[in-house]
Amino acid sequence: MHKQKFYRNLAFNIVAAVVLLVVFFGALVSLIGYVSFTESLTREYVDSAYHNAYTATSLLDGGKIDAYLDGGEEDSEYALVQSRMDILCERMGLTLIYVIKVDTSDYGRFVSVFNSVNKNADKTLHPDTGRYSRWEAGFKRDTTNEDYAEKYRRLYTKESEHEEIFRTDNLNGAEPHLTSMCPVIDGEGNVTAIMCVQRPMSELENGRKPYVLNIVIATVLLSVFVAILYAFYIRNQVVNPVKKIIKEADRFAKERNETETLIGNETSKISEIKSLAVAVRAMENDMMYYVENLMNVTAEKERIGTELSLATKIQADMLPNIFPAFPDRNEFDIYATMDPAKEVGGDFYDFFLIDDDHLCMVMADVSGKGVPAALFMMASKIILANNAMLGKSPAQILTDTNTAICNNNHEEMFVTVWLGILEISTGKLTAANAGHEYPVLMQPDGKFDIVKEKHGFVIGGMNGIKYNEYELVLQKGAKLFLYTDGVPEATNAANNFFGTERMIDTLNQNLKESPENLLKRVKTAVDEFVESAEQFDDLTMLALEYKGERK
Repeated sequence: MHKQKFYRNLAFNIVAAVVLLVVFFGALVSLIGYVSFTESLTREYVDSAYHNAYTATSLLDGGKIDAYLDGGEEDSEYALVQSRMDILCERMGLTLIYVIKVDTSDYGRFVSVFNSVNKNADKTLHPDTGRYSRWEAGFKRDTTNEDYAEKYRRLYTKESEHEEIFRTDNLNGAEPHLTSMCPVIDGEGNVTAIMCVQRPMSELENGRKPYVLNIVIATVLLSVFVAILYAFYIRNQVVNPVKKIIKEADRFAKERNETETLIGNETSKISEIKSLAVAVRAMENDMMYYVENLMNVTAEKERIGTELSLATKIQADMLPNIFPAFPDRNEFDIYATMDPAKEVGGDFYDFFLIDDDHLCMVMADVSGKGVPAALFMMASKIILANNAMLGKSPAQILTDTNTAICNNNHEEMFVTVWLGILEISTGKLTAANAGHEYPVLMQPDGKFDIVKEKHGFVIGGMNGIKYNEYELVLQKGAKLFLYTDGVPEATNAANNFFGTERMIDTLNQNLKESPENLLKRVKTAVDEFVESAEQFDDLTMLALEYKGERK
């Protein structure tokens, strides 16, 4: 039932769209034609009114305007001219013909010379009483408005041969009309009066109605014809073929096997429908191939996911992760964390007792990310720890580690390392730096500040490098903060860095916190700064608080 409704809707929508398109273009053509026809009809209408006015000027002598006014309607010549104007007004279907003599001082007043009212036309417009009354000779009145006055002036000064005024509002009950005006000229070429002819605008409307009606009828008939034609064509060439394709798609979704019935060139004569049918058949073939390989791909993905999870656990287990790390030692408190950017990371930290009085601390950052960096990190950590347990100095540990890594570093990876050995009984810290971030130290009653020392070259970067070391003395209550560049280079959505200065400020706002809480405060500050931005680098930190001699 739903499918049948869909097919009917498909045919209906296509046919409706075509019909609407026909109607739209019909309306567009009609509008263009209507505008052009109206312009042409209006021009003819205006020209015809002017010719009527010009013809009417031949009925009187322009040089006798004053004589017509002096003799009045009782004069036989005046009566003859008036009679001819009445006949012209009636036969030409005009509403009014009138001649006026305008006061040329300001063109604000005029005197009626002749006035003819077509009673038949007036009664047609106003069947009850009519609207126009005939002006007698010598009737005076003010010019209608400034527009009329300006046109009178142009005619009297011969700036224009004729003028027109369309009146469609403020008519005092009269119908919209056109008034065409031309000058009445005497024998010497002087303008002595103005001939005015008025025609109703209804003639224009009556002329346009048949055109509009014909266009509407033609558009309706064309739309019906197109609808019938396309309904038949669309059903056979679009709807039924699409129905066949949908049926095949439904069958494949249920049975999950290829069809024995070919759907292709015989489906429809429309190339797009043919292409759709061929595409459906190709989709079935591809889907069978994908389904066949999906289990293998899924199994492989699950295997990789399992191995990455295991690698994450192995890496975490390789780093000291049980705290307190030395519950029987009260001379110091130490805490460290690592948050990898991917499943496994390249950063690492380490701390261990070389002997009862010496604590080794390592903070390192391997180039790259992911599994390769994690493998390189494990190798570096083991080599560093083995060299440290032999009792070497920090500088010698880095030197020997660099030699060992460079001898087998075919992938040309490297690692930055800060390594320090704390003499627990005295607080003396001996450290060496292989291209790593500066440590941050706070002495008792002081604030955290960066300890700037001379960097050595990165481990694995070049064979034969010798490293230098330096000494610091941690007083009772001193705190040491180590980190990788993932902390100051944490980036928010606006691509701004968290920065070393913001990191130091956070540390100084938490001077009395334990190493564990200190790292938590820094991590919280980084998270609030970064917000929802993606983490691009590992975030690794270590904090040590030196408490003095063993109790």
